[in-house]
Amino acid sequence: MRNPVHLSRLRMPALALALAVALPAAAQDATAPIEQQMNGEEFRDAGLHKLDPDELAALNRWLGNTVREESRRVSQRTEERVVQERRGFLSAGSNEKVEARIRGPFEGFGEGRLYRLDNGQVWRQTDAATLVGASGNDLKVTIAPGMFGVWYMQVEGYNTRAKVERVE
Repeated sequence: MRNPVHLSRLRMPALALALAVALPAAAQDATAPIEQQMNGEEFRDAGLHKLDPDELAALNRWLGNTVREESRRVSQRTEERVVQERRGFLSAGSNEKVEARIRGPFEGFGEGRLYRLDNGQVWRQTDAATLVGASGNDLKVTIAPGMFGVWYMQVEGYNTRAKVERVE
């Protein structure tokens, strides 16, 4: 027979973490009391049957608040990541400029050319802008938004900009 878990030996965050990991239902419904999320054996094995009603209510409040706050943080981080990943696409994303390097050789601007960046993005030139004499490897570029959803790429050290659209 295993040793029972005593609440006095566990810090409250460790207990809540163990309960949250073991009980995915807690993430689905943070307002459900812990005694409804666990079966009777789990409740007794965790030593929660020893709590008086006020202690159990305090645990339920703390656990509910913790799950709600963590869910809020995860949601916020996910939204921020999606905005960054979708930057430059017309449908959604950030309007902040992109600063990166073109992977590999650059041989000037040309309509229809694809530019693969070191951040994983791929942009296609949509206008006839040219940049004669510009060449190099892994050149730094800035892609900045213009009006009406248009984006412009500029290679460091040159004034010419090309209209681009993000394709990946």
